[in-house]
Amino acid sequence: MPMDVEIDSMRYIIVYDSNTHSLLDSGPAIDCADCLEKASRFPIQILTGGYEKFSALYPFLRTQKILYSIRELESLNPYPVEILPGQLYMGDYRQATNPQILKDLKLNALVNVSDECSLMFKKANCTVLHVRIADSPEANLATSFERMCVFIGSHINTASSVLIFSTLGRSRCCAVAMAYLMHHLKYTLKEAWNHIQQCKANMRPNRGFVQQLSDWELHTVGTRVTDISEPNY
Repeated sequence: MPMDVEIDSMRYIIVYDSNTHSLLDSGPAIDCADCLEKASRFPIQILTGGYEKFSALYPFLRTQKILYSIRELESLNPYPVEILPGQLYMGDYRQATNPQILKDLKLNALVNVSDECSLMFKKANCTVLHVRIADSPEANLATSFERMCVFIGSHINTASSVLIFSTLGRSRCCAVAMAYLMHHLKYTLKEAWNHIQQCKANMRPNRGFVQQLSDWELHTVGTRVTDISEPNY
């Protein structure tokens, strides 16, 4: 490794080669990860399928650039997080109003749970369901769960990709994404919570939405499986 790379201070390190498919394989990615693990305070991750699979799924993120400066990394525009591969995404208002992101992800339908509305959505030829609601514990998001889940499911069933977004992409859109997983995949609240948290570590539905999701679990699963009094919620 270059002398000026401080491995021990890096939170996220992802290693990839051409096409690693298993941690049981031997190869440059495995060997490199083993070496990095000795110097890192955090887990080293290996990209499944390597560059071949990644570039096939996300051709718009391919680049010939090898090294980035700190300023270049800080100026990169993050994409919405992928909840269900190629089908369901979750993000913030800035991402939803970025024409390039809508084009790259082939987004056809948007669920807007922010207060803002943009004319750009009409130009992008996207179908938009706008549920205007505040990010407040007193706000009643649950009354729109059924309508939003049906909207999302109808588009996914016709091979259209959907983006759920709110102003900052941390509370309202996370609650809606969980509601969809519980409605269509019959996840418990705990399973849906863990799934979304794995996709977006800083997700945080407000306390009112958590209670509404608990009520939604009773409606979709038939019983309250998840104890929302636990610290994780």
